[in-house]
Amino acid sequence: MGVCVSKAGRLVVLVSGSGTNLQALLDASADPSYGARVVAVGADREGIEGLARATRANVPTFVEKVGNYAARADWDAAIAAKIASYEPDLVVSAGFMKILGTPTLDAFPVLNTHPALLPSFPGAHGVRDALAHGVKVTGCTVMLADEGVDTGPIVAQAAVPVQPDDDEAVLHERIKVVERRLLVETVGRMAREGWTVSGRTVRIGNHTGGEST
Repeated sequence: MGVCVSKAGRLVVLVSGSGTNLQALLDASADPSYGARVVAVGADREGIEGLARATRANVPTFVEKVGNYAARADWDAAIAAKIASYEPDLVVSAGFMKILGTPTLDAFPVLNTHPALLPSFPGAHGVRDALAHGVKVTGCTVMLADEGVDTGPIVAQAAVPVQPDDDEAVLHERIKVVERRLLVETVGRMAREGWTVSGRTVRIGNHTGGEST
């Protein structure tokens, strides 16, 4: 990934479920000083609370189901075109359960979250894997998505201590609270201060995106 300088005033948020991170972004962007606003919410399925949250906030929505297309590449192109129609500065994958293809990744910066301190414990079971490994501290990561799984440049991270009696569900809920706060903080800073990417190094404003606790 080369060097870029950008700001993130217009957000398209992608969801697949309840949309709690979306709601946090909607709440934050209600304040003009936040610097960003959600201009559309997209989903890969209908009837989810994430879409209902957008409708209640008077934010346009769209749905692109993978099953409606003969080939995955056709869906990749369709969702990229739909996103483009809203002219976003930044796409936020907020619990979106599909991997975005090159048409979207090449056209827009895409922010994603992961419930572990990458590069440790990537993939679908980051919390479970952290517990199984016996770590004493885990956390969450905000990254710029690329074509891999949880392999993109890291924008910000926050630590979450592991308690002796934690199970996967309890620890994951505690991480989600921190993750939500970190995502809102990071998007706001990117919107107000801009960011640069050089190789795998991401800087927001004049500072390296770092830990927030």
